[in-house]
Amino acid sequence: MLRILVLILFSVPAWGQAEEAPLEVEGAMTVNVYQAKRLYDLGAVFVDVRPTREWSWGHIHGAVHLDLHGRFPGLSQGQWPREVPLVLYCDSEVCPSGAAAARRAVAWGYKQVFYFREGYFAWQLADFPQGKSMAGELSALSAQAH
Repeated sequence: MLRILVLILFSVPAWGQAEEAPLEVEGAMTVNVYQAKRLYDLGAVFVDVRPTREWSWGHIHGAVHLDLHGRFPGLSQGQWPREVPLVLYCDSEVCPSGAAAARRAVAWGYKQVFYFREGYFAWQLADFPQGKSMAGELSALSAQAH
């Protein structure tokens, strides 16, 4: 019986395991939490690609929320200048969505794409500016329009 349980354990896919994000994305620059903070201070646009539920728990203050499977494809349209520095992030190194977003942004012609692989959890641990719910999203979008 024990042998059957072990066999089942190792033959069933690990649905609950998180997927590791790649270290780099071709055409984008991978940045750590301190480099991301410097970009934040310089006014780069941070784009959080996590689902709305995770976004509402907390995010980088001023980040634009564009769920990878929702509003993110809107960046492919021409409203945003391709020279705008974009810092794309998810929650951590075990979230491949930030890398997927960076790949797409590069393919869409964005010239300054920064892949913040460590993501929101590293930002939170460093105690850098954070928002909750919709706080900060409107100000980031308003600033982009000017």
